[in-house]
This record gives sequence, structure tokens and C-alpha cells, in this order.
Amino acid sequence: DSMRTSNKMSLMGLNVEKSVINWKGSMLFSFGGHHGTINFKDGQVQMEKGIIKGGKFTVDMNTIVDENGSNNSDLVNHLKNEDFFEVETYPESSLVFKNFEYVTTNRMKIEAYLTIKGVTKLITLYNVDYDPKELKLSTRFKIDRTDFGINYSSKGLAEIKDNAISDAIEIEVIVYIMDGC
Repeated sequence: DSMRTSNKMSLMGLNVEKSVINWKGSMLFSFGGHHGTINFKDGQVQMEKGIIKGGKFTVDMNTIVDENGSNNSDLVNHLKNEDFFEVETYPESSLVFKNFEYVTTNRMKIEAYLTIKGVTKLITLYNVDYDPKELKLSTRFKIDRTDFGINYSSKGLAEIKDNAISDAIEIEVIVYIMDGC
């Protein structure tokens, strides 16, 4: 049970209700853009003596929401179709921690495998903050969506450059972990 202290790894579950991914995409040549959230399906963190040693998270791509408001359902449906995340074929994305380096007591650099649309890339999360009181991990990073086969209206492919969408997607991950699974 969780009261017993031992040197072995313990698995901590993900608090799916509190954890969230915030995303932001922008137009390349104008100030337009969209932002919203995506929810986790599940996840777990491996701890050893209070130190994070591993983690695996599954994201439910069907939960993608645009928080800009206008024409929301059209935009969300567009994000879900084959132009972007193709959620019918790829309903889940995942993030799996590979290597950890503690920069300070509560800040890590983590190498992780990110899988989107069936494409897996090794990415580096340079500033992952850990709040041991709140059992909260948070980080911000950018991905190049074309690395994952999301080429819709990319700067290299847009016929009308004014409609080009930036290839960079800004992502903020906030994960709350729970004692025990």
C-alpha cells in the first residue's frame, strides 16, 4: 500500500479531470489564430524515492476544443478531419518519457517520444517544472506539425500565402498526478 516506504518504483495515476493540454496555432502572415484544449485519456508516472523516473500519457484527440468561439463546430470538425488530426483513424496521441535530467530540484529536461497521427518523434522538453506539493508537472514547447504529416495550408504548400498557417503549434501540458493508480 502507499503508506509503506520502499525503494521500489511506485506508479502514480493521472488526474484526468484536472490535467489538460493547451494548444495554440497561428496564421503565418497575419495576427489570426486559434487556441484551445485537448484532454488526456489516461496516464501514469513512475516515482522512486520522490523522484520522477518515467511517464506515459495518452491523449484523447476527440476532445479537441477551440476556445476562440465563432464558427466553433466547423473549426473543430476541420481539426478532426484528415486535413489536420484525422481523429477517426488516429483517435489517440501519446507522450512517453525516455530520459530525465534534473536541472534543479524541481525542474527537469526530459526526452520523450511524441506520437501524433501514428508518427513518433523524439522531442526534448527543456523546462519541465514539478511542484511536489500539488503533484503537478507543467511544460511548454512547440512542435512542427509537418513532422507529423499535418500539412494543411503549410507555408510550403499554401497556394495563397495569406492563408498559410504556421507550421509551429505551441503546446502547454499541465499534468496532475494522484497517489496510487
